[in-house]
Amino acid sequence: MTTVNILSGGAAQGLVRGVTDAFKAQTGFGIEGEFGAVGIMADRLRAGTAADLVILTQALLAKLADEKLVIPSSVADVGRVETALAVRSRDPKVTVKTEADLRDMLRSADAIYVPDTKASTAGQHVAKVLDHLGIAYEVASRLKIFPNGATAMRELASSTAARPIGCTQATEIIATDGIALSGSLPPGSELVTMYTAGVTTRAAHPKEAAGLVALLTGADRKELRQRVGFAG
Repeated sequence: MTTVNILSGGAAQGLVRGVTDAFKAQTGFGIEGEFGAVGIMADRLRAGTAADLVILTQALLAKLADEKLVIPSSVADVGRVETALAVRSRDPKVTVKTEADLRDMLRSADAIYVPDTKASTAGQHVAKVLDHLGIAYEVASRLKIFPNGATAMRELASSTAARPIGCTQATEIIATDGIALSGSLPPGSELVTMYTAGVTTRAAHPKEAAGLVALLTGADRKELRQRVGFAG
């Protein structure tokens, strides 16, 4: 089967999975993709990895368009995703209303599961929040850092720690079996990120890639986007 190839932030993996059958019915094409930390995905495109379509943060898409790696007229917003907290499904959910609550919760956790703190949107934010709360050094030994949010959440699901917590994009939490979306980060520590799709300038299948962008961002997929964790 001919496929459209994607490089995408992990935040969009559940959404792409949700439109795969409709895309195949519409075009006869399958979808192949790599999903991971947005910085790494952008660098893979820059290094020449074959891709018809990218789904990354709005800021990164703008840079790639400036670098003439993405067709500016093809760019469309998919939706906003918040960075949120996760617990194992069997554990009680945690609620943090203030930054003091968040500080106390992170201090009490014996394992903190997060994505790449250098290249991923959520991981970079977690590192900033820990610095902001003044506990980065205190909890450093308890950080469990993985290449992307999806991997971090799978590891959280199988964690044998007594009081583990996870923090990544809400879409990655919702898409992972064995964990539950526990709540938002409090005011002052919150992050909501716009994700955007665009066709690459080297696309082998630009027409089909544009069709996939339309499918991902169309009004008739609003309910699906909300179900997998995207906001308008």
